[in-house]
Amino acid sequence: MGATGEWFAQPVNNLRGRTLPETGWPAGYGALIERYRLQVPLPPRLAAVSQSHHPKSSEEWVVLPVRRRPEDTLGDHLEFALKREGVDLSVLHALFQVVEPEGLEELVRATPTGKYTRRIWFLYEWLTGERLDLPDAGKVRAVPAVDPELQVTLAEGELSSRHRVVDNLPGTPEFCPMVRWTPALRRHAALAWDERAREVIGRTHPDVISRAAAFLLLSDSRSSFQIEGERPTLDRVERWGRAIGEAGNVELSVTELERLQRVVIGGSRFVTIGLRGEGGFVGERDRHTREPIPEHISARSGDLPDLMRGVIEYEKRALEGRMEPVIAGAAVAFGFVYIHPFEDGNGRIHRWLVHHVLSRAGYSPDGFVFPVSAAILRNVAIYEEVLRSCSLPVLDLIRWEPTESGNVRVLNETAHLYRYFDATAHAEFLYDCVEETVEKDLPEEVAYLEAFDKFSERVQRLLGDMPHGTVDLLHRFLTQEGGRLSKRARENEFSMLTEEEGDAVEELWRECHERNE
Repeated sequence: MGATGEWFAQPVNNLRGRTLPETGWPAGYGALIERYRLQVPLPPRLAAVSQSHHPKSSEEWVVLPVRRRPEDTLGDHLEFALKREGVDLSVLHALFQVVEPEGLEELVRATPTGKYTRRIWFLYEWLTGERLDLPDAGKVRAVPAVDPELQVTLAEGELSSRHRVVDNLPGTPEFCPMVRWTPALRRHAALAWDERAREVIGRTHPDVISRAAAFLLLSDSRSSFQIEGERPTLDRVERWGRAIGEAGNVELSVTELERLQRVVIGGSRFVTIGLRGEGGFVGERDRHTREPIPEHISARSGDLPDLMRGVIEYEKRALEGRMEPVIAGAAVAFGFVYIHPFEDGNGRIHRWLVHHVLSRAGYSPDGFVFPVSAAILRNVAIYEEVLRSCSLPVLDLIRWEPTESGNVRVLNETAHLYRYFDATAHAEFLYDCVEETVEKDLPEEVAYLEAFDKFSERVQRLLGDMPHGTVDLLHRFLTQEGGRLSKRARENEFSMLTEEEGDAVEELWRECHERNE
């Protein structure tokens, strides 16, 4: 069968550096990874069985009683994995490269109508493109390829009559990150943040919403540059803001992404536009030798056409199959940034892709974008941790050497490392950002504008025809000082106000803002 190791004869407390919460036998994917010496990133959560009557689980391990332990066979561990851990395409892809097809054919023939054997059969042919020497399943009840109770799937899939399996995988063999349902994701999906945003918009004057949307759009654009450590000119911020506002207007394509690269960079004098023709990495260079010190290594240039075709097809398939939009957006956007197809501009386009997917899915209210980059900037340490959750395990599996130009040259096959990552943490993080924009950014900006409008009206009534720009400056000075007009401001910018008028505008500011708290 191609095995290179042994099953676990004795319980262990560690698997490839990951400590079990208590001594036990790895099962399912963990057992298969060790038995077949698979060179894959460990799944974020593995399964094991323990002799304890009340075994302890953790973030990285779910531990079951020993009565749940599968027999030490390929078929039993595969069935255990699909039943309890879901579909891990990274592990299955690596496994199907080393097991003999005859062994899988034997497994299916033993229980040709079994729902797990038919899933294994379907996934083998789906991942490898090779056909097993088996007759079609015939008349038997169809089962989903992926259990929708365990993982996020398409709401609608296509039946494979050969296997009697409904293909509800969100992507294609070229690109298909998977997401596990977690309590956090179920909570977010149930709260329907898009509807909550529409509720805020529906009870707010259209003029205020229009101004709030414009401010939040500009804030998102500026934040996206700041995440990259850039301080761009206002015209670049506005130009990228327009691109964000137009996200979702056209279908996704490499041509469209290249157009966006030109917009975000502002010119091609120093950067080659389009898919990279050489290696790429994120990190530093040794200051003496100029050799790369990578934190992340990008996909090989020769793999980019297939990978980008996969990303584009995933977006289309996920939207047509009515997948959760925020989760689809996380898979597309983070998949893109891991692939890192361009020489420059990847980070900002990665965040633009979130807006694109949410707009195409009808999740974003008309005329409004969720300013997720502003939320990311406020939580940038968590964002970087999420990025590293995939980048670092992948880095350990890439063999590379430095080039004379200070770049990297990848020496082994790596495309699968970018095709099949677990995007659960990414989806949770993106949902948290959407929640922040609905619960914090949108209400706060609406409240600010409503307070400003009341303040402006009452200042005009109190002081006469004060120009709008002067009212705006007065309001900003007061807001910066928590409702107090400083001595310096009274003596300089607003020296035309009497002391009594200065006190009066302070009182007006407090009244207008207190009513909006």
